Parts: sequence; structure tokens; C-alpha cells
Amino acid sequence: MTTERSRWGRGAGTRRLLRQRVGLMGLVVLLLVGLLALLAPWVAPADPIAQDLSGRLEPPGWRHPLGTDQLGRDMLARIVHGGRNTLGGSLLAVAILSVLGTVIGGVAGYARGAVDTVLMRSTDAVLSFPYLVLALALAATFSPSLLTVVVAVALTWWGHYARVIRGMVLAIRETPFVEAAHAVGAGHFHLIGRHILPNTVAPIVVLSTLDLGLVVLSVAALSYLGLGVQPPAPEWGMMLNESRLFMFTAPHLMLVPGAAIFITVLAANLMGDALRDVLDPRRVLRRPS
Repeated sequence: MTTERSRWGRGAGTRRLLRQRVGLMGLVVLLLVGLLALLAPWVAPADPIAQDLSGRLEPPGWRHPLGTDQLGRDMLARIVHGGRNTLGGSLLAVAILSVLGTVIGGVAGYARGAVDTVLMRSTDAVLSFPYLVLALALAATFSPSLLTVVVAVALTWWGHYARVIRGMVLAIRETPFVEAAHAVGAGHFHLIGRHILPNTVAPIVVLSTLDLGLVVLSVAALSYLGLGVQPPAPEWGMMLNESRLFMFTAPHLMLVPGAAIFITVLAANLMGDALRDVLDPRRVLRRPS
């Protein structure tokens, strides 16, 4: 039986990915958004927090391609710099919650018994706790910031990762190749690193990618409520909040950050769907070569 690694090595996985043209488009768009945010000082050299009250609420034009806001700040500079906070915070939250969920779910599935019971009941408690309530509690305890939002999202979203990974680890432990490795004296670290962990990579990647769009929405929503990045630093959700009073007189203030959130979330969802089809986490487990 061929392994997942060998199948990708022969190019089968790459060919399947290249056939997912919509998903590739989402990947390209997401990479472009990330690149614009990373190169923000060169893409939009204007100071994103510099005010010019004489040029406030200017529509898009030659001097300001995306117009200016109510304080005369350049919207192009604010949108690309704001991408650093929104997209960067979302990626950090996804990384934390995926690692946390994988570790807890993996330990529960591998150890079983009392350890599994304690960890899964703790997971149930976390899943029953609304992330918005936790964010409000964190903001009341600590000062509102991007870190507050990232921690709130990560601490309340890892539960479904833990459940998925636990189920996979329980299934992998019963496969013949794992039982054979255990019978010949393979240690716990060998079993986990050589047999179990490689078979959980695909669902982790798929879950993380599919959740990225939702996390972007959550980070923007919490910042919209004032729990995230604080003025004058730019952030897409906070920019939407600031544009409420000008949605009719200067609609570009709302359309620009709204379009940035929409495009980023759509690209992440398209890429996640493509990876789900390519990696197929419901595939039959492969034994290592």
C-alpha cells in the first residue's frame, strides 16, 4: 500500500491541487493580501495615523486612491497596515488553537482511560463557553488589545480540533500497522512521531484553513466592539466601527474595510474547500513505508 507521502512525491497530490482552480485562485488572493500587509510601508508609504483635517472625507482620487477618512488619514495606508493586525492576529489565533487542540486531543486519544475522560470533559466545558463572553471578560481584566482578541479566540475554539484529533488517534491506534509496531517493541515516541502524527496532518491543515475565514471575521467583529486594536492604529473591524456615522456621506469608509474582510474570508474559504478535496481527511489511513 502506498503512503500519503509517496503519493505526493510522485506528483499525484500536486496534480489534484492544480485541478482545483477556484481553490488556487483563493490561495493566490490570500497570498496577495498577506503580501500587501507584509509590504505595507512600501505599498502605501503614507503614514496610516497621520491626520490632515483639511483633506477629510475625500473620495477616492489620484492623491488618495481609496480616499481619506473623517480625520483626513489615507485609507489605502490604513487598509494595508490594518491587514497586518487583522490577518496577522487571525493567523496567530489559528496557529495557537490548532496546536492546543491537537496536543489535547492527541493525548486524550492516545492515553485513553481517565486521562481521556478528564480532557474531554474539559473540552466540553470549553465548547459550551461563548467566545464573545470570554473576550469581554478578558477585556475587563486586561486592557483591550489584539492579544486579548487572539487569546479569546484561541482559548474558545480549540475544542473541536481536540475532538476531531482524538477520534482520529483512537482510530489510528487500532490499525494493524500500529499494533504491529507496538508488538515489535516500538516506544510511545516512535508510535506517535512515525505512525500517528503523520496521519493527523491532513485534517489539521484542512480544519485550520477552513477556520481561518471564521477567525478573521471574529477578530474583526471583536475589534468592531472595541475589544481589539485601539485607535489610532488601523484594523479592519475597528475601521468599520469608525465609519458608521459616515456610511451615507462617505460610503467608501465602510466599503473599503468591508471589501477587505469579504475578499480575505472568501479566499480562505475557497482555499480550504480545495484542500479538503485534495487531502480528504476521511481517506483510508495509510501505513508508513
